[in-house]
Amino acid sequence: MTEILGAAAAPDAVVKDATIETFEQDVVAASMAKPIVVDFWADWCGPCKQLAPALEKAVKAAGGKVDLVKVDIDKNQMLASQLRIQSIPTVYAFYQGRPVDGFQGALPESEIKAFIERLTALGGEAGEQSDPSEDYLNAGEAAFEEGDVAAAAQLFGQVAQADAANTRAIAGLARCHLALGDIEQAKLTLELAPPEAQKEPAFVSIKASIALAEDNPGGADIAALKAKAEASPDDLDARFELAGAYLSAGSMEPAIDELLAVIARDRDWNDAAARKKLLTVFEALGVAHPAAIRARRQLSSILFS
Repeated sequence: MTEILGAAAAPDAVVKDATIETFEQDVVAASMAKPIVVDFWADWCGPCKQLAPALEKAVKAAGGKVDLVKVDIDKNQMLASQLRIQSIPTVYAFYQGRPVDGFQGALPESEIKAFIERLTALGGEAGEQSDPSEDYLNAGEAAFEEGDVAAAAQLFGQVAQADAANTRAIAGLARCHLALGDIEQAKLTLELAPPEAQKEPAFVSIKASIALAEDNPGGADIAALKAKAEASPDDLDARFELAGAYLSAGSMEPAIDELLAVIARDRDWNDAAARKKLLTVFEALGVAHPAAIRARRQLSSILFS
């Protein structure tokens, strides 16, 4: 970890071997931060031995902006099959979780250099000028937003492993555990942050999301609850239950609409349960979320009309 997240101004490139077990972390997740070159080779392959030193030289000359991962296809036949490697040497470049470039055969050194230069341009200038941990955190947040929770968790975890006090990594990792349904692990992860961080918006949001997850464990039949609520719009129990079902499914806006409907009919119903849950939803979303902004306006209109 220190060789990836160290504080040196111009970090060395990482060169490592990968297997089918580590490919997701070493290539897919790592490529969220910068381009990863993958060299598929075998010990019996003469052109592979010709390519390897030139490729490693070009990667190292990139000054940490690109890393190199080597995969022995004889030891990882299933992985080679999954990636449709038909001849070697084959070189793929991964960035942002997917293949973006590649070539087959032992290219001249000038072409290898041009290949690496394309990748450094793709990855930008982050390698020398920024804190690599920031790249990992940004990539983790992007992966989470795209729904790749596993990749996000690996990225946040790598930062947290290198810097146990990094509250952004802790918050991101906790959110990943919650998204994967592991509420207890999300709670334990939050406890790693110092007390002063617990009041930060990110931590308030995650705690509220945990509370919603615990109150709305899921498994309800949304279609049946929706039909019941539509058949009896004044059945506040049914509408509140429907809101909970939406929340358990991650459908925040329909849940907000049902909670507002309950409040509009009886703001004090069930000891103001709908209003209390709506406030928890606001905390989970954060003050800047468009759905929260809209709902706050609607709530104010209801309460002060």
